[in-house]
Amino acid sequence: MSISNAMQTGVSGLRANSTAVGRISDNIANANTDGYRRSFAQMVTTTTTSSGTGLAPAGVQAVQGTNVSLDGALRPTGRATDLAISGSGFFVVSRGPDELVESNYMLTRAGSFLPDENGNLRNAAGLFLAGFPYGEDGALGAVDRNRFGDLQTVNIGDVQMRGAPTTAITIGGNVPAQQTGLVPPGDPFLSSAEFFSPLGVAARLQFSWQPTDVPNTWEVTVTDPAGAALGTVGVTFNAEGPNAGTPTYDNTNFPTFDVATGQVLVNVGVPAQPITLDFGAPDTFTGMTQFAGDYTPLRMGADGSETGMLVRTEIDERGDVYGVFDNGRRRALFNIPLAQVPNPDGLLTTNGNAFMLSRSSGPMQLGTAGTGAAGTITAGALESSNVEVAQELTDLIQTQRAYSSNAKIVTTVDEMLEETMRLKR
Repeated sequence: MSISNAMQTGVSGLRANSTAVGRISDNIANANTDGYRRSFAQMVTTTTTSSGTGLAPAGVQAVQGTNVSLDGALRPTGRATDLAISGSGFFVVSRGPDELVESNYMLTRAGSFLPDENGNLRNAAGLFLAGFPYGEDGALGAVDRNRFGDLQTVNIGDVQMRGAPTTAITIGGNVPAQQTGLVPPGDPFLSSAEFFSPLGVAARLQFSWQPTDVPNTWEVTVTDPAGAALGTVGVTFNAEGPNAGTPTYDNTNFPTFDVATGQVLVNVGVPAQPITLDFGAPDTFTGMTQFAGDYTPLRMGADGSETGMLVRTEIDERGDVYGVFDNGRRRALFNIPLAQVPNPDGLLTTNGNAFMLSRSSGPMQLGTAGTGAAGTITAGALESSNVEVAQELTDLIQTQRAYSSNAKIVTTVDEMLEETMRLKR
């Protein structure tokens, strides 16, 4: 190796170690950055020139990389929209809300999401969280999980749940046997059931259970919210045998009542809203019963709901975002997918602690958290940087020594060249 080659080798060492110091400084600076992935410079031998002796002088270059596949520790925050991933996968984020250009979508592990002024979830880097929206029927429908085109920005702003009309009410409970067969009969037992109109307005049907002077026999009158009687059905409870306490029905004063099923279809309000009332099949314990003891307030089960406004959100480990509404209902709003690539370490680093797809990373697939190889999502927590500061400081000392040694090569070669110049004097 000539003196000039030695000089070039020393310079390559200075350049490579200065690059390594840059990566170490990046890591130390981002040691507390949520979701940050450690970068590094790996030293690789390189030949600078050819040699007539067959021994090529070897220099060094720094090949830069990022340790994306190593997870950081989780730390709780208590904020419902802070999200952390345990295992593989990335959140999909975009530069703007509801991006139409797929090249503006990126991947990140930084899950410090908070709603902006429009209710869009946005992390500290200003990137918007993307997810698949659920329909009002609770289904995602057909979504393409190999591209970003079906994603929308997750929005938890002024979400409203449309009211659904009630179509059926089930009735259950117990009436006291000792109240029947008295002369004169006692006062009726009153109960009511809430139902919802097609506009989401709540109203109530009234049920009057009137004991008669005939043992084990009652007259049940159903009244609409305006106070108009919809009909009266006679209910006689079996007094003996295995079916003691179960009902049979007499529809003399309620012709539309089906004595074989214990159901009746009533039309309530104007325009008429059809609602099926189910008192329980005859000779079964599925609905109303009569046993001695206290009156048990009736258990009413009605479908439908009134109009509701979003009160809060909940996110489960599968990435489903649920809205809890002031009408007491809970509905799935979005599913947050986790993007997976065959080689996470091949992703390209970009601003905002995010990554972009590359040829080295391989194709992307949007999986459901907790299924297959995808990790799980923890709400109310953030993933810390995967940087180990003690290791970085150790590497910094080693790199500084290597840099100094290469600088010594340069100064030594300079002295040798100076000595050579003196030979002609």
